[in-house]
Amino acid sequence: MAAMATAEACDSNAALLVSGDLRVLQPIFQIYGQSRVFSGPIVTLKVFEDNVFVRELLETRGEGRVLVIDGGGSMRCALVGGNLGQLAQNMGWSGIVVNGCIRDVDEINACDVGVRALASNPLKSNKKGIGEKHVPVYIAGTFIHDGEWLYADSDGILVSKSELSI
Repeated sequence: MAAMATAEACDSNAALLVSGDLRVLQPIFQIYGQSRVFSGPIVTLKVFEDNVFVRELLETRGEGRVLVIDGGGSMRCALVGGNLGQLAQNMGWSGIVVNGCIRDVDEINACDVGVRALASNPLKSNKKGIGEKHVPVYIAGTFIHDGEWLYADSDGILVSKSELSI
């Protein structure tokens, strides 16, 4: 999958932006991981201060997909740490977007995966196994649906109803 610059994608897809088929996420995320540019089909997850389902999904073959985790914007604990970053890399995930916190920043920064999160927090999450997979989530000003496409680079994050052509 070739990289697409988000600014270029916005410039060349004005009609999709107007229709809402292409959305720009609000610039609230910090950049982590080796892959500063990543894209792929989206898998959604909704959890709150509990990362059991995060691990379950990252244990499946990523096949270039992007895991979008709605952690409710909680800043009280981390949903992804170094072990999960390594797992995502090993299983072929393109990236992880966390509406919440991560930890083990140095370990995640060593992984060949793109990660966006609100911040870092050293406290680990709960392990109750509560959450929802493959449901619409509302993050950074837009609804994001399972199966849509995400494009991320240093300029920001785009979500598209379908794969964009380069």
